[in-house]
Amino acid sequence: MKRQSKKVLVYVAMSGGVDSSVAAALLKKRGFDVVGVFMKPWSPDNGGLCMWQQDREDAMRAASVLGIPFKTWDFSEQYKKSVTNYMIREYKSGRTPNPDVMCNKEIKFGLFFDKAMKERANYIATGHYVRLKRNEHGTMNSEHAHCSLLIAHDSNKDQSYFLWTLKEKQLKKCLFPIGDYLKPEVRKMAKKFGLPNHDKKDSQGVCFIGPLDMKDFLKTKIKPKQGKIIYGDGKILGIHDGVYYYTIGQRHGLDINIGGGPYYVISKDIKRNIIYVGEEKGLYSEKLKIANISWVNSEPKLPAQFDVRLRYRAGLKKAILKKNGELELKTPERAITSGQSAVFYRKGELLGGGIIE
Repeated sequence: MKRQSKKVLVYVAMSGGVDSSVAAALLKKRGFDVVGVFMKPWSPDNGGLCMWQQDREDAMRAASVLGIPFKTWDFSEQYKKSVTNYMIREYKSGRTPNPDVMCNKEIKFGLFFDKAMKERANYIATGHYVRLKRNEHGTMNSEHAHCSLLIAHDSNKDQSYFLWTLKEKQLKKCLFPIGDYLKPEVRKMAKKFGLPNHDKKDSQGVCFIGPLDMKDFLKTKIKPKQGKIIYGDGKILGIHDGVYYYTIGQRHGLDINIGGGPYYVISKDIKRNIIYVGEEKGLYSEKLKIANISWVNSEPKLPAQFDVRLRYRAGLKKAILKKNGELELKTPERAITSGQSAVFYRKGELLGGGIIE
C-alpha cells in the first residue's frame, strides 16, 4: 500500500486487540487520516463476561499512543438482535451456527460501514487477516476498480472464511492493512509502534460469552430437556440434557457409561430430542446442500468446480457446486455440520459461500 500524497479519511474498527491496533498504526504511518472506532457489543446481564470495558480501554490507549481521534459506537442492541438472537435461534433449530460470519455481515460491514460512510469516511479498515486485490486499472480512489479478496499471507491466521457475505461494492471502500503480514510480524510491529497491547493474548471463542463455555451459555437461553442417546442399532447408551447443546462430530461431554467406543455424535433428531451416536467412520460424507449462497463478485456459471472450506481452518477440498445448491466433494469430509459455512475459493481468491443445510 503506497503512502498517501493527500489526506484520505479512514475509520478503523479497533477491538482492543493487537491486530486492529497495528492496522491503525500502519495506516497512519502511510499518511492516512485515521479515526479509531470501538464498537460496543451486546453482553450478558451477569456482569458482562465479554469484558468489553477492558477491550475498549485497550483500544483507547492504543489510539492515544498513535495520536488519533477515538470514538465509541454502541451497537449492543443491534448486536443482540442480529448476532446473539440469530445464534440462539440456530441452536434451537438443531444447527451449529457461526456467529462471526453474521457479526461481519450485520455489524462490522453493515452498521459500522454505513455509519462511517455517513460521516464522510473514504474507507473503513479492520484487523482481519485477508488480502484485498485491486486490478491495475483501478487506483485507490477509483470507483471503477475491480476488487477481490485473497487468502492472507499467514494461512494459519487467514480469516477470509468469515467474510464470504461481502460484496465487491463494499470492498472498494475497505482496507485490510495486515493481510500481507505473519502474526509474529504484527506483534513485532506493535512493540515497535509502542502499542500497550502488543503482548495481549488473542481473543478466543465468541466475544459476547467471554470465557463461558458455549454449552453453559446456551443453558441460560435454552431450557435443558433430557433425552436418549441412541447407538445406530437402536440401543440406548445414555441420557443427554438437551439435543441443542451438542454438535456433529462431538465426542466429549456425552454421558455414556457403558464400555466400547469411542462414540461420536452422528446425527440429531430435534423433534424427538434424540442424539444418535456411532463410530468415527460414520461421520464421513461426500454430498451436502448449501443455502443462502452469496458471491463476492459476479455469480459464476454453474455447475462448476471450486475449492471449498467447510469449517474454519479446515483444509480446502475439491468440490462441484450445482445450480440447486447441491455440493459434491471429490473426497469424503468428516463431520459436515448444518449451520456452518461452506466457503468457495479458486486459486486463493474468495469467491463466495453459503450455509450448510
